[in-house]
Amino acid sequence: MPKTTALWLLLCLHTFVHAQTATVLDNDTGQPLALVSLSNNGSRVLTDAEGRANITLFQTAETITATYLGYQTQSATYADLKAAQWIIKLQPEAISLDQVVVSATRWNQNKRDVPARITSISKRDVALQNPQTAADMLGNSGEVFIQKSQQGGGSPMIRGFSTNRLLYAIDGVRMNTAIFRSGNIQNVISIDPFAVENAEVLFGPGSVIYGSDAIGGVMSFRTLTPHTSGSDDVTAGGSAVARYATANQEKTAHFDTHVGWKRWAMVTSFTGTEYGDLRMGAHGPDDYLRPFYVERLNDQDVTVANPDQLVQTPTGYGQINLMQKVRFRPNERWDLQYGLHYSTTTDFDRYDRLIRTRSNGTPRSAEWYYGPQVWLMNNFTATHLGKGRLYDEMNLRFGAQQFEESRHERDYNVAVRYNHYEKVYAYSCNADFLKNLGDSQKLLYGLEWVLNDVNSTGVDQNIELDSSYTGPSRYPQSEWSSYAAYASYQIHLADKMVLQTGARYNLFALNADFSNNLPFYPLPFEKANINDGALTGSVGLVYRPTDAWALSVNASTGFRAPNVDDVGKVFDSEPGSVVVPNPDLVAEYAYNAEIGAARVFGGKVKLDVTAFYTLLNNAIVRRDYTLNGQDSIVYNGELSQVQAEQNAARAAVYGLQAGLEMKLPRGFGISSQFNYQQGKEELDSGETSPSRHAAPWFGITRVTYHTGRLDLQLYGTYSGEVSYENLSEEGKSTPYLYALDENGNPYAPSWYTLNLKAMVAVTDHWQISAGVENLTDQRYRPYSSGLTAAGRNVVLSLRGSF
Repeated sequence: MPKTTALWLLLCLHTFVHAQTATVLDNDTGQPLALVSLSNNGSRVLTDAEGRANITLFQTAETITATYLGYQTQSATYADLKAAQWIIKLQPEAISLDQVVVSATRWNQNKRDVPARITSISKRDVALQNPQTAADMLGNSGEVFIQKSQQGGGSPMIRGFSTNRLLYAIDGVRMNTAIFRSGNIQNVISIDPFAVENAEVLFGPGSVIYGSDAIGGVMSFRTLTPHTSGSDDVTAGGSAVARYATANQEKTAHFDTHVGWKRWAMVTSFTGTEYGDLRMGAHGPDDYLRPFYVERLNDQDVTVANPDQLVQTPTGYGQINLMQKVRFRPNERWDLQYGLHYSTTTDFDRYDRLIRTRSNGTPRSAEWYYGPQVWLMNNFTATHLGKGRLYDEMNLRFGAQQFEESRHERDYNVAVRYNHYEKVYAYSCNADFLKNLGDSQKLLYGLEWVLNDVNSTGVDQNIELDSSYTGPSRYPQSEWSSYAAYASYQIHLADKMVLQTGARYNLFALNADFSNNLPFYPLPFEKANINDGALTGSVGLVYRPTDAWALSVNASTGFRAPNVDDVGKVFDSEPGSVVVPNPDLVAEYAYNAEIGAARVFGGKVKLDVTAFYTLLNNAIVRRDYTLNGQDSIVYNGELSQVQAEQNAARAAVYGLQAGLEMKLPRGFGISSQFNYQQGKEELDSGETSPSRHAAPWFGITRVTYHTGRLDLQLYGTYSGEVSYENLSEEGKSTPYLYALDENGNPYAPSWYTLNLKAMVAVTDHWQISAGVENLTDQRYRPYSSGLTAAGRNVVLSLRGSF
């Protein structure tokens, strides 16, 4: 890419910047650019959501280089920037392979030096797309498939894996807990899209850096970062957003503020949202209609005809998100940050359980809802620039989280409501180190400690007698812990070749006490203990014959340690079946190989493709089981087949991911993402079945237009069919989630949507976003979902900045 020593234009009179703080803007729109890399000789800083970065450490640098995907790379001296009053305006230009990513190693590095596939979601992408939840934000990338069992949900599927085989990290702290289950989970909605500065998805095993659960991929979210002013002056600003959407009458209000002093800085973010019942599209399978719902009238459960069968009653709920961050930089070597994150929802109904019926056509459940989902995280990070023998940079990260969730279910015209309450206290400590071994080598290493304390209680409630009494809990009282050490080594073998390899050894332990459930179930044990270890590794090579070419190969392993949900839960997996504890589980291992290629043609067209194959050994799957020699027990008043999680299978997933990006004349562009995956797993009989979490092929294609202050985007999302023959055995046993084919068998039809989005900067401080999703009002249900997706949806958003 061309470089120039002219990084600056004249500063507009209204711009508030101060010495030692640079602001990076888009040359065409004047909008700030987040996560631009400003670097010199291995030192690097990133701009925040307002495009600002403290560049004091570059005072003696000969040149400072600004790099950002889709923009010209430019260089200038510190003195040049000072003369330009600290404003950098980058010119959008050729498509390139350069981009700064963090998720692969926890440290900033160039994406083209990473052998694994990574996709990034910027704050600007979020502003245009206006996703209602973090799950929708991931789905808009076109590379993550989202399943929903209820509106208050969103369970990502990546490369044929989901739930507890994917890892979530927020500001580097793992969100996964010891009760993340194999069934679909909705914890990702606790993350506020408005507070996300950047999100990355690392595809494939990431266990070397992230440990247990990182089998299918890692979703890393970086939230808004406070930035000091770097001078005696004070910087301040913020934004406020109001949004409305018609498909579920969404009403959202958000604000964030930031203040920066010379050494201190802080960011505050708040979002409140209310969602009504979700309306589905008018054109599609009648099997998805909602003809009835249940009400409690005169102490009786009554089936009520739904006056509008397109409205999915009940699915509405509300949510609040709060974030507070404080930063202190006592000198140029130390950087201290504290973050507080809080999220809570109202009760929300599990819609897929409420649409089940018995053989006589009556509803199976009168109530099935989750209580408030609460997430509280305290996070403290200390970063130190060393230049010592042990490290050049050190990052210490401490996390303390509290999770609360509950389940409440009552069968139709049954007086007893079963309530289960769970609390998890999750503590973690990470020490990560980076050591430069000359100009071409880096050593990254670290230690990790994780502890989860699980508390579970059960309360049975007779709503007719207004009485409550202790009932069985979903989980035993448990502790799950993990201790690990890792190292990763990167070397530039030549100007055009990079080798990256790493290894991790992990000890994990689980101690469970089942005494609280012995009065209710004939368990043959009171306690369960697991102490085991796992060794994982990775090796990858990137070859860049030219700046426009990148070829990569990567081999990696991942593992998932059995957690409390695997070992100890008791719950109804489906009508007539109950899952019971199994203390004899061992870790499951994934073995992954992938090859990728990316090519840029003339700075205007970029093609990339990655093919992968993942083998899962000792896969923990649900199988029929016996308890004290019994294959059936009474659960919630019903004789149920006993099942348990067991290391009973091997599974394999293979597929490819492909992308296209084109810059056309006059501000137009085209981009497309396509994903294909196939999965198979062993059955008890030795035969194979399609994997439940391998989504059908899916993708997204966009036509974009940009000029001045206006962005337009017309795009289509689409997904292939899953026929009855290609449904997993578990899918075939839940026909209420699917449409019926001509033979009366369940299947997932293919679907598509057309969508139009627009964003215009009315002034430097006011921005309007508008869009129409699902223009043709399609009625579709994403694979494995219980909730039918939104029909035609008009979204309006107004953002003001100050």
